[in-house]
Amino acid sequence: MLEIQGVRDGSYDDNPSFARGIAPGASRRTFMKIGTLGGVGFAGLTLADLLRMQALAQEPTVAKRKKSVILVWLAGGPSHIDMYDLKPQAPSEIRGEFRPIQTNVSGIQISEHLPYQARIMDKLAIVRSAYHTNAGHGMGSQWMLTGYQPTIEVNDNIYPSCGSVVAKMKGPNEPGLPAYVNLPRLLPLGKAAYLGASYNPFSPDSDPNQDSFAVRNLKLPGQVPIARLDRRRVLLGELDQLRRDIDNKGDLVGLDKFYRDAMEMVTNDKAQTAFAIQKEPASLRDNYGRNDLGQSCLLARRLVEAGVTFVTIQAGGGWDTHGDNFKQLKDSLLPKYDQAVAALVQDLHDRGLSQDVLVVSFGEFGRTPKINGGAGRDHWPGAMSILYAGGGLKMGQAVGETNAYAEYPTSKPYSVGCVLSTIYRCLGIDHKHIFYDPANRPLPILNEGEPIEELI
Repeated sequence: MLEIQGVRDGSYDDNPSFARGIAPGASRRTFMKIGTLGGVGFAGLTLADLLRMQALAQEPTVAKRKKSVILVWLAGGPSHIDMYDLKPQAPSEIRGEFRPIQTNVSGIQISEHLPYQARIMDKLAIVRSAYHTNAGHGMGSQWMLTGYQPTIEVNDNIYPSCGSVVAKMKGPNEPGLPAYVNLPRLLPLGKAAYLGASYNPFSPDSDPNQDSFAVRNLKLPGQVPIARLDRRRVLLGELDQLRRDIDNKGDLVGLDKFYRDAMEMVTNDKAQTAFAIQKEPASLRDNYGRNDLGQSCLLARRLVEAGVTFVTIQAGGGWDTHGDNFKQLKDSLLPKYDQAVAALVQDLHDRGLSQDVLVVSFGEFGRTPKINGGAGRDHWPGAMSILYAGGGLKMGQAVGETNAYAEYPTSKPYSVGCVLSTIYRCLGIDHKHIFYDPANRPLPILNEGEPIEELI
């Protein structure tokens, strides 16, 4: 029996528009002469019918829908043992002051200071068994944000950040918008490194919780009409052409694209509308929390809904709780974080976006299980908790375990590469894709790790 390729390679099973009856080697001339197709299951089907079915088969499916990511970055290192991996049976110098509470998923408990998230645990997944081996802020941050551990403490990217990789591989989901945004300001280790300047993040550099919130350089000055801007663009292009011959690093090529993207953003209202958080109802803004983190999470939802692919939110900093850990967490850090993340996840769900938008939250490491002399916890990369929500992943679960003191994983240990490759998989990006640095060395997006299987 004659078969088309879709049947031979198995894709027929997933695509009913393919069918037996057309020889794979048929010429275009022969094919176009066919008026009706009388193969199995296709009695009386015309060529127009077949082409229509094939076109329908190419329309976006759930797997092909445009996906985006919101990363809530907990700079400083959040205390996993006081948030998602409490140890109530441990000695007091380990377990600390906080108690676990039951979530809306049977058998899963989290901190009493995360009550909003406890109520929506069915929409969340916690990986309690992530780890790495570097306790330095800069090196730990670069490892978690890029997938590569640097060999020296640095304040700039040696390797491209996850958001920059996404900008390079996917671009924006909607023309006229940036692919990658940092809120409310640029993330110190969120840049593109050797991928080039055009894949650095865009940032409003302004607090969306302030009444004066505005995005720098997103509007033309009142005295500059579009026609005048066009003349400037032509002149800039001519000047750049003269300079390309002396460019040795490729920076101008990247900046050219950056200028083009910026010009597109300035001369249309898509970006201006996306950043207009003032358009949101006051009641919804209250739900997120009237603070920089809450309003950044709401703005991130506006951005991904409009067509931005990757947003990283700096969650206020301050998670480096060497002293007064419990007071800082319960009085400030956890209430804002709990409310903002829960509101974001619920809002995405209510808008039908939870399958298309992945929310993920983590910092550069966890905190020491043993409380120090200043009632604080110090750096601890041996165990950390990662929060995922949406993105088509399996929710309502806690993955992996640590030992009785939350010191290290005792089941399902997951590396940084596993954490990040799960993000890339949600976006349809091959985490083994090869880039080349300025020395022409091949560097995969990630050099280790596979997506977390319990979430897939």
